Amino acid sequence: MNTKILLPEDQIPKQWYNIIPDMPGPLAPVINPRTLQPVTPDDLLPIFPMALIEQEVSHQRWIDIPDEVRDIYRLWRPSPLYRAHRLEKALGTPARIFYKHEGVSPAGSHKPNTAIPQAWYNKQAGIRRLATETGAGQWGSSLALACNFFGMECTVYMVKVSCTQKPYRKSMMQLWGAKVIPSPSEYTNAGRAILAHDPDNMGSLGIAISEAVEDAATHDDTCYSLGSVLNHVCMHQTVIGQEAKAQIEIAGCYPDVVIACCGGGSNFAGLAFPFIADRAAGKNVRCVAVEPTSCPTLTKGVYAFDYGDQAKMAPIAMMYTLGHDFIPPGIHAGGLRYHGESPLVSQLLHAGQIEAKAYTQNACFEGAMLFAQSEGIVPAPESSHAIRAAIDEAVLAKEEGKEKTILFGLSGHGQLDMVAYDAYLSGALEDYEYPEEKIRESLERLPKVSL
Repeated sequence: MNTKILLPEDQIPKQWYNIIPDMPGPLAPVINPRTLQPVTPDDLLPIFPMALIEQEVSHQRWIDIPDEVRDIYRLWRPSPLYRAHRLEKALGTPARIFYKHEGVSPAGSHKPNTAIPQAWYNKQAGIRRLATETGAGQWGSSLALACNFFGMECTVYMVKVSCTQKPYRKSMMQLWGAKVIPSPSEYTNAGRAILAHDPDNMGSLGIAISEAVEDAATHDDTCYSLGSVLNHVCMHQTVIGQEAKAQIEIAGCYPDVVIACCGGGSNFAGLAFPFIADRAAGKNVRCVAVEPTSCPTLTKGVYAFDYGDQAKMAPIAMMYTLGHDFIPPGIHAGGLRYHGESPLVSQLLHAGQIEAKAYTQNACFEGAMLFAQSEGIVPAPESSHAIRAAIDEAVLAKEEGKEKTILFGLSGHGQLDMVAYDAYLSGALEDYEYPEEKIRESLERLPKVSL
């Protein structure tokens, strides 16, 4: 069997898959943080263009991808599907392991799949500048790339600890013309308030979101762009799963389990949602979302209404959450350090349609090292969570003497994450189990929503 399964460019998906019509039950309303009533399109217009607002609430199962967006997708899509022959041999497993490699994009991750269309729709609406947040820098670099393609300005509020850990991600964003601001910052009221209370605050995605939303809401020529969580972002990412389904069919297989790392949910949604549609149609496929034990949103959070950011400026959504003012430790998988979760992913977990697992840093880096030594690709720390879970599934197949087909998402490469690998190799990488009492304290401050 071939190691790489490739599709020609004319098989780049022509439509995004919108899972909303196939969800288990109606979606909970999104709540305006000021009025505590369901949001209206007018509430969102200060930060999003109408085309993306319409996609956010659409019940249309398939939405056409603009030709201009598909033309840029051609730079890296369709991305390759690999059969991990060498990893299988290293594990001595009867399982067939496949991985969808999104690290081949110019920015090195899956994030441009939504950055490109978001920038395009904003450009069509006459927006001059986009403001956003980023954790590990994968999203910030992707939006900087997209704004560069469409001649737009880009401001990125980068979580301060990640800005320190990943300086070359900052350089990449600046190379594509973005302004990068470590968050919390003195540029916004939200940032200044946090620094006044805690001058040494190293930031979180919740804080960076607050700053970016405030920036967009206070400038008429600027909109906000989010790299995960929202319905339209998850939908844009489904090009991954659609391609993977076509590729694994060429291999003559169908996955028993689909695995992806999960922070805000877009990476997991992109790979898993097209397979969840198959599950709804009767296919027996498990879908597993994997997160860090230091930020265990799905495995230890509660399913409740919460703010999307620390300053309570972003809309309130029904989701699994650790509390909007939860600040996780500065682990190297910066893209997984978000207190909440996509409402779509959250509802699927709550309905028992998907599974969730959590792993420590060292366990994930151990898996990443075996993967790198077997397959030759250095994975992003975020992707190492999916690798760890896939390895465990393959080992279980060996113990049970069962053949099994495992598909996981390699969401990005880790070539700019050598500080993290140095820490692991030197034995300096710490494991964090976030204290239950800290989570309970944060959850006490959830918004009181009564509909």
